[in-house]
Amino acid sequence: MSRYRGPRVRMIRRLGTLPGLTSKIPKSKPSYINQSTSNKKISQYRIRLEEKQKLRFHYGITERQLLKYVRIARRAKGSTGQVLLQLLEMRLDNIIFRLGMAPTIPGARQLVNHRHILVNDCTVDIPSFRCKPRDVITIRNRQKSQILIKKNRDSYQKYGIPNHLTFHSVQNMGLVNQIIDRDWIGLKINELLVVEYYSRQA
Repeated sequence: MSRYRGPRVRMIRRLGTLPGLTSKIPKSKPSYINQSTSNKKISQYRIRLEEKQKLRFHYGITERQLLKYVRIARRAKGSTGQVLLQLLEMRLDNIIFRLGMAPTIPGARQLVNHRHILVNDCTVDIPSFRCKPRDVITIRNRQKSQILIKKNRDSYQKYGIPNHLTFHSVQNMGLVNQIIDRDWIGLKINELLVVEYYSRQA
């Protein structure tokens, strides 16, 4: 299954706020829609499916990629749900988004694909590249790249940066301090339901 390229507002109206997908805020639902859905009993399968969809659309990954991450998380030590979130958070495109270099994760993916980003002074054009603590994220020494990132940073100041990252505005440099803690992710999601959804496949 490919990445979602449809209307983003429609998706957040259904699943809730997904800052990685879009910064737009949907208009309130018509009252007749709320009345029609409130009378229906929601199945356990649908609850798990929607939690999985939140994760997938927020991080902008395909179904196959998410299943792969779940399988990796199952083999790792610790809580499978927390390890899954940590794997997704340490993707390069997500780190770029968290540092404020891009307004959304799809925007961050485009920056990486167009070779604007360096990791430890090496050009990386793979959005799924897994960052590690002490990795240094910099911008390619090219005027177009510098202007583009500065524009994104100026419009992103209101969101702030998680504690596991540091951004030095003078050098235009980001630093990965450590693996992110669950409390810092700030995404309203029950990752255990995602693990349960994939329990028969992973």
